[in-house]
Amino acid sequence: EVQLVESGGGLVQPGGSLRLSCAASGFTFSSSIMTWVRQAPGKGLEWVSQISSSGLTTNYADSVKGRFTISRDNSKNTLYLQMNSLKPEDTAVYFCAQCRGWVSCYDPPGKGTQVTVSS
Repeated sequence: EVQLVESGGGLVQPGGSLRLSCAASGFTFSSSIMTWVRQAPGKGLEWVSQISSSGLTTNYADSVKGRFTISRDNSKNTLYLQMNSLKPEDTAVYFCAQCRGWVSCYDPPGKGTQVTVSS
């Protein structure tokens, strides 16, 4: 069974930083393209970032490019999202998910981690 457990969220002031983690089990993490998505209150899922199995290739939504950095540690089966210069519009529940390839990902199985950016 695929398990993805997100952590690291919290309340932060605008301009602050957070580092999210996603612990993976139940599948071959090191062979999987992974993604972060988020869901703001009252809205649908929004794609944030994606990373290749090796970690050498990354993609970002325009709304987070230059502020967020996705990375992974395949020895720890863990995915990360470093978020800097946070804005109120980054407030959302953040989820990680396994992808079938670059264009298709599974629905996030975890509960996500809440990020709230507010003064």
